[in-house]
Amino acid sequence: MSDLVLHNYYRSSTSYRVRIALEMKGLSYDYVPHHLRHGEHLEPAYLAVNPQGLVPALILGDGTLLTQSLAIIEFLDETRPEPPLLPRDAAGRARVRMLAQMIACDIHPVNNLRVLTSLRTLFGAGDEDVTNWFRHWVNEGFQPLEKILASSPETGTFCHGDAPGLADICLAAQIASNARFGVDLTPYPTIARINAACMALPAFQKAAPQNQIDAEQ
Repeated sequence: MSDLVLHNYYRSSTSYRVRIALEMKGLSYDYVPHHLRHGEHLEPAYLAVNPQGLVPALILGDGTLLTQSLAIIEFLDETRPEPPLLPRDAAGRARVRMLAQMIACDIHPVNNLRVLTSLRTLFGAGDEDVTNWFRHWVNEGFQPLEKILASSPETGTFCHGDAPGLADICLAAQIASNARFGVDLTPYPTIARINAACMALPAFQKAAPQNQIDAEQ
């Protein structure tokens, strides 16, 4: 048994973010899956763990509950500094947080399962409508993100320099979700290049949705 317990779902991009960070830090954890499409995250047993009923949730050895992927990742970075997921300098940290939040705060919230389900149940959206919605908001976020990454001298092999960090974690997880909705990355060559560099790394590969114990064909 590990001191860390991760409640998550293999296809959740926020869960994927935390899995990548755990792998990058070399931390072992117990994997507890909750099938979101079956509503397992809303069952009383899980709500007793995380009243918000969302994944991921990380339980520390002393029972402390941490939720929200960016908060969890920054906690891991502060308590296990190597390899760093944020730059040492204040401006660099702000830039990486900016890039990460362009995805985690602007793209993901309007495209998560709760929202997509509500489009169907509240507004009668069909599969094509939901797909178009998803692609629209990804493109709205990726267009400026591509411009910033392509034009910035701080961009290297990865979003910030030549080592992966918080922004790359968010980017790779978002692109994994994009694939299910057929988002075309052709207009985003810098984003695609960075994602390819991420996916060449063992931590990103091991944490990938298709490699989890609850992955479905």
